[in-house]
Amino acid sequence: MENVKSLNKWANSHTYLPVDLVRIVLGGFLFMKGVSFVTNVQYLHDLISPIDQFGGGMFLLHYIAPAHMIGGIMIIFGLLTRWAVAAQLPILFGAVLFNIMGKMHAESLFLAIIVLMLCIFFLFYGSGKHSADYYFKMQQ
Repeated sequence: MENVKSLNKWANSHTYLPVDLVRIVLGGFLFMKGVSFVTNVQYLHDLISPIDQFGGGMFLLHYIAPAHMIGGIMIIFGLLTRWAVAAQLPILFGAVLFNIMGKMHAESLFLAIIVLMLCIFFLFYGSGKHSADYYFKMQQ
């Protein structure tokens, strides 16, 4: 636990604005992807149709879009960033696997891998100085 605290102190003292801008862009991208899934439910259904035979397809339909939208907003503001990113990880791992195992779309695979790597980075790095998490921590 002490190691995590020391890493968090180091990250807070070495936070730069570009990293926070990358976090905001990542959150905006995830939010927009969630909005596109809500407005085009058939596209999302077609994406998850290969695993619909195993059950849980309706659960995935109702998990993916809200998780992207709510998680994207939380990541933009830097509010509970690690929790929001943790909610994105199963979706992103699934996106990478679907692109590898199903029809290979190089652009979608590349985008899914980039977003997955950014989410893993922010899972460890946290939200940074320009965030609601940092503001609330400083209020204590």
